[in-house]
Amino acid sequence: MQTELLELAAILAVLAVILVVLRRASARSRAAAPQSVRERLGVEPEPEARPRRERKRPRPAEPAPAEARPAEPAPAEPAPTDAEAREAYRAGLAKTRGGFVARLGKLFGKKKFDAQTLDELEEVLFTADIGPRAADRIFQAVKSGLSRDELEDTPKIWARIRQTSRDILAVDASPVDLGRVRPFVLLVLGVNGVGKTTTIGKLAQTWRLDGKKVLLAAGDTYRAAATEQLEVWADRAQVPIVRGKPNSDPSSVVFDAIKRGVDEGFDIVICDTAGRLHSNATLMDELKVLLVLDATTGQNGMIQARVFSEVVNVTGIVLTKLDGSAKGGVVLGICDELKVPVRFVGVGEKIGDLRPFDPAAFVEALYSDAGSSETA
Repeated sequence: MQTELLELAAILAVLAVILVVLRRASARSRAAAPQSVRERLGVEPEPEARPRRERKRPRPAEPAPAEARPAEPAPAEPAPTDAEAREAYRAGLAKTRGGFVARLGKLFGKKKFDAQTLDELEEVLFTADIGPRAADRIFQAVKSGLSRDELEDTPKIWARIRQTSRDILAVDASPVDLGRVRPFVLLVLGVNGVGKTTTIGKLAQTWRLDGKKVLLAAGDTYRAAATEQLEVWADRAQVPIVRGKPNSDPSSVVFDAIKRGVDEGFDIVICDTAGRLHSNATLMDELKVLLVLDATTGQNGMIQARVFSEVVNVTGIVLTKLDGSAKGGVVLGICDELKVPVRFVGVGEKIGDLRPFDPAAFVEALYSDAGSSETA
């Protein structure tokens, strides 16, 4: 209990320090930067400038001609991923396909789809690791969304399941804009053993190769060898790291890292944390929080996501160890219940195996054998 209280106090101190440093950096930028630079960094304009901007907006009574309006983004599915990415998703979801998806395939392979089949469908979905809300949503889409004749058409059943799964994953969340502030501070949370350190290293590698200047903060000062593990990944990713002494105040480490990020013009500062967090701190918009979950934990991962989301403004999920789990369907439950987007998934152990989450590729890979003789 005493250890958990110390970790709680440490996390709260880390958050407080991040807020203070960000406020100072924001104030310094507003004082020194011209308006154009403020806008590029995403800083709100001064209050007196707002009325002028509002007057320039076109009046609702005088809409622009149809041919002059910019085209609305089509609500179509995302562009297909390349063959290598599709194969990575397919390999990563192999065990999940062998679970509830294979059971669905055998069910739909029956000659007659009757009331008993519907009951079995409900059982398969509700015993899968996709969460009760997502399970019911898919079940109702099949039961109520298809006519009796369509229920005899297996391809149409699979098409309805795929479409419903895509709808579940289409969480209304803006993409992370790494260039909105500088440095962009990312706080990485999660319980011990889910792969936070590995995820931080892979993110650092990805963004460094993308031309970003990345700095790591070894904020987990309690767990034995945590800093050393992060140093190994920093070396692999070829990015610098700010560390403190064992059992030192993590807020001092984060403070030093963000200060260095401000002073030396780093684009991104990624902060590691201890393996527990129970707090009710309010975060600034400039602070983004990634929650790392282990796919092998299934519904337990959903419980973790729910608890963290209740106390922290989680802005994205990283799902690790997808390739080693038959419970990859938990992605559906997380998105449906919490409305938090999955930002990255881990499909292997190599440093390049952390991939931006592609809902269309995920659904394609998840049901890639659907309707084939292998599942039917």
